[in-house]
Amino acid sequence: MDLLYLIALIAVVAVLAIGAGVGLLVRGGRKQPPAPTGGTDVIAPPPTEVEAPAETAPAVEVPEAPVLEKPEGTASRLVRLRQRLAGSQGGLGRGLLSLLSRDRLDEDTWEAIEDVLLTADVGVAPTQELVEKLRTRLRVEGGQTVDARTVLREELIALVDPDMDRRLQVSGADGTPGVVLVVGVNGTGKTTTVGKIARILVAEDRSVVLGAADTFRAAAVEQLATWGERVGVDVVRGPEGTDPASVAFESVKEGIDTKADTVIVDTAGRLQNKAGLMDELGKVKRVIEKQAPVTEVLLVLDATTGQNGMIQARVFSEVVNVTGIVLTKLDGSAKGGIVVAVQRELGVPVKLVGLGEGADDLAPFDAAAFVDALLGGS
Repeated sequence: MDLLYLIALIAVVAVLAIGAGVGLLVRGGRKQPPAPTGGTDVIAPPPTEVEAPAETAPAVEVPEAPVLEKPEGTASRLVRLRQRLAGSQGGLGRGLLSLLSRDRLDEDTWEAIEDVLLTADVGVAPTQELVEKLRTRLRVEGGQTVDARTVLREELIALVDPDMDRRLQVSGADGTPGVVLVVGVNGTGKTTTVGKIARILVAEDRSVVLGAADTFRAAAVEQLATWGERVGVDVVRGPEGTDPASVAFESVKEGIDTKADTVIVDTAGRLQNKAGLMDELGKVKRVIEKQAPVTEVLLVLDATTGQNGMIQARVFSEVVNVTGIVLTKLDGSAKGGIVVAVQRELGVPVKLVGLGEGADDLAPFDAAAFVDALLGGS
């Protein structure tokens, strides 16, 4: 009995021992959460989603609009140019006044006066005419009692002829633009003159189209295009070597289509002794006039060329009926008398004078102001 009891007790103990071991195995297999380390729950934000950069279109370079220049007004341009003319041409007037102010006006003095005038390119016939009038007035009006400067001024103004119509004909009729044809030999400053005239017209609020008909010189076309960009006017051009007449035709057509006030056509520098080139210039004028009349033909002359300029003037006048003269490079020389000579030769007025390289160094010609500048006055 005691043996059976002992066996039963051992069996119960064995069962309890096995149960305890199983319980320990189960608890050791679970992963217990860590104990909190602080009194505040920290909730980490969810990870931020980083967006991939959107594909951007390549940057397109936008060309800057050209800065338009504001041309100088006519009034201020005239004041400045008169001052410059007085500084460059005053030597001629001073020379004449010095001779006329002598105590005795003998034959040697009058011959010296003639020499001064001829050197200034006044021309033989106008010089003789002026000297004769001066001799008569100074003798008849009292010699020493008369103001030699006043007499000289009055006679020079008469010689330059203040009654000539010097207005630029830049307006058309019946809805067509005025057409200005600019001609002259190489080196006189034609293309530059075209650009400067455009500036004058723009300053007067006129719409302008430029025609680059000097198609045999790429530099001339580019130069004119630059002038157009500076003041904001259209420039009609063609490939190098294009028929100049076709460019002139298209220029006038553009002026008509856009209702421009004025079309200015630059032409190639023609050699006056080349008949073929001169014939071509006549063709340019004829082609233009199929659409609109040419209202002004300006001959650009270099004031320093003297009698050679007179030869040029005669030939161009025969081909295209010149209506006005532009004298360039009048600064820095005492050749102001060319104004008188060329007007007498052609019977047409000097309408514009150029006195420098600046963009606004071109102004309408005024007879009295010109003579005052020659005499060093205002």
